Amino acid sequence: MSVTGFIGLGIMGKPMAKNLVKAGYDLVVYDIVKDAVDEVAAAGAQAASSVAEVAAKADVIVTMLPNSPQVEDVVLGADGVLANAKPGTVIVDMSSISPIIAREVAAACEAKGVTLIDAPVSGGEPKAIEGTLAIMAGGDSAVFERVKPILEKMGSSVTLVGDVGSGNVTKLANQVIVALNIAAMSEAMVLATKAGVDPEKVYHAIRGGLAGSTVLEQKIQKVLTGNFDPGFRIELHIKDLQNALDASHAVNVPLPLTASVMELMQMSKAAGDAGNDHSGLIKQYERLSGVEVRAGKE
Repeated sequence: MSVTGFIGLGIMGKPMAKNLVKAGYDLVVYDIVKDAVDEVAAAGAQAASSVAEVAAKADVIVTMLPNSPQVEDVVLGADGVLANAKPGTVIVDMSSISPIIAREVAAACEAKGVTLIDAPVSGGEPKAIEGTLAIMAGGDSAVFERVKPILEKMGSSVTLVGDVGSGNVTKLANQVIVALNIAAMSEAMVLATKAGVDPEKVYHAIRGGLAGSTVLEQKIQKVLTGNFDPGFRIELHIKDLQNALDASHAVNVPLPLTASVMELMQMSKAAGDAGNDHSGLIKQYERLSGVEVRAGKE
């Protein structure tokens, strides 16, 4: 029977792995945090003690890691996936990383008879739990069709956008739009509150118009309640925006709005908010304006 591997059981990876178990996949999992491995194993997965063990057992290996260095280490490291995988293995890297690194890692895999598809996701922890992520993939179309049923158990939208690296270019475009939406929401709600208008009423008034968005719907309650427990941390969005700026500079595309929001996020990090949900960017606007945006505030 085919075995699927999953490496990286953080905020996103853990529920994604659980959804594969629920769907009936024979899943072997590993993470450097043993408690996360134990939790997914309790749901029905096999617990592995190392990356090498996952690579030796699995035909398809999903990775969900923080950034490019972790992907390079897990896949290309001395006792990593590539050193232990069988020829014909497919790696589906669902991390959000530099498209340049994704292509370099894919080339190293190809030289060893292993294929890599980059397939980052959007939707945050709620959609990871629901199994309704938006998944944007780059890679060989035949290999994509082979792994698409696996991806469909984690996402409601699964799209092949081009060659390897294209998935991460698409994710960076997504993250630019999300960051700018959060900044715009923050500016608008701080303006409303400072001007003496209840921000919750403003939200209900505008949500059905052109200003309505998925970002507004998903993030406004965190703002109105002041609960910035992370679904997606500011420090991770900083990582994504840095990758976007690096990629843009490589192809001579200026991103002035992205750069501005990046600096606001860096200010939030400097203020000790790096671990907050990215909707917590509004706290920086609140500090600048001397006002706090919460439901019922006028």
